Order: sequence, then C-alpha cells, then structure tokens
Amino acid sequence: MDQIEFFDIPSPCKRICETDKQGYCVACYRSRQERFNWLTFNDSQKKEVLRLCKQRALKRHYLLLQQQRQKLNSIPSQIELNF
Repeated sequence: MDQIEFFDIPSPCKRICETDKQGYCVACYRSRQERFNWLTFNDSQKKEVLRLCKQRALKRHYLLLQQQRQKLNSIPSQIELNF
C-alpha cells in the first residue's frame, strides 16, 4: 500500500546553479535535465531524483575525504631538527 503524500516534494535547489565536470550542480547534485524538468516530474520521479542526488553527494564527499587522506599521508610525519 502506498503512503498518501499530503505535501509537494520541494526542489533541492540551493540557488547556486554551478556545475562540475560531470555536469551535476555542485550544490544540489542534480543534472541539467533533472533541474530543467523538475516541475514536470511526478512525485515518484522527484523521489528518484532526490535519491540519486543523495547518492552523488555521498560519493563526492567520499572522494574528497580520500583526497584529504592522500594529502595527509604525503606529509612527512616528523621533521628532524638538528640542534
């Protein structure tokens, strides 16, 4: 049994609208097509877009964390000081 939706699903737009190399918005993680067609999507399509956005955000955060770890691992742990 499907749950009845009482409220419209709001757009995830953050009003930044800047895209990355893959073509996804850096703020809301939607593709160009997803942004342009949001108002024509039904609720199930909007939920799917939101699910994809969450997945993209988690992937981006994971990749950024990996990059930070690589930078930290490349820094020498101690510098020898000769007094």
